[in-house]
Amino acid sequence: VIRLLAIIYDELDILTPYNLKNETALYDNFQKYGYPKESINIFFGLLTHFYEEENSKDFLEIQKMIIDMFMKKKVTLNISDKEIENFKGLLYSKESRSPLQVSYNFMMTNNYNEVLEYFETNLKLNQKKALVTKPKEKLNLGAYEILKYSLEEIEGMSAEKLDDINKEVYNYFNINENAINKKYLLDKAVFDHNHPKPAYSTGNGYVDILFILSIIATVGMVILIVSLLVL
Repeated sequence: VIRLLAIIYDELDILTPYNLKNETALYDNFQKYGYPKESINIFFGLLTHFYEEENSKDFLEIQKMIIDMFMKKKVTLNISDKEIENFKGLLYSKESRSPLQVSYNFMMTNNYNEVLEYFETNLKLNQKKALVTKPKEKLNLGAYEILKYSLEEIEGMSAEKLDDINKEVYNYFNINENAINKKYLLDKAVFDHNHPKPAYSTGNGYVDILFILSIIATVGMVILIVSLLVL
């Protein structure tokens, strides 16, 4: 499932929210090509249920929903034939590149062609669809708030206008727009902004320890000198 999702979305779009435990960002990324939030809830529910109890119904439905996500991307972007073949090769079907997947598909289904037929049918249906409006790429909502943009403003912007705001966001946090991990860097920058270190902190643990020890030593020396003068 993760490998299929990584083809549909960027790998960082899947892994970064997971590592940061940011459910909102994960849902936003799943919706980037127009896949509805209600369906995402159902998808996660099916995954959980299948993990607890393997069954044919969930097995088929999970793959069909992933195919639906892929088709949303296909009508949004001009994806290559190679990407389509890579995706197809990871589905559980008789044409899978993995013998284990082929065997598991036979074991879990009455019609071992069902997933492949669903993919091929939807591929034909979407083959001639015109490209739809460019999807909005929403960043960490906290970043917009720091730059004084409300959620209502962001939701009301066109994709082109939001692209300009996103550039402004990355510039504000000194993040290279072309960096492969730019979203992770932005999430970290927002977290650091909202959780500032104490004024005396240098950001380096070892340096901070030496800094604090030097302060203690200085204070102790002053106390000692004052005590000697008084005596």
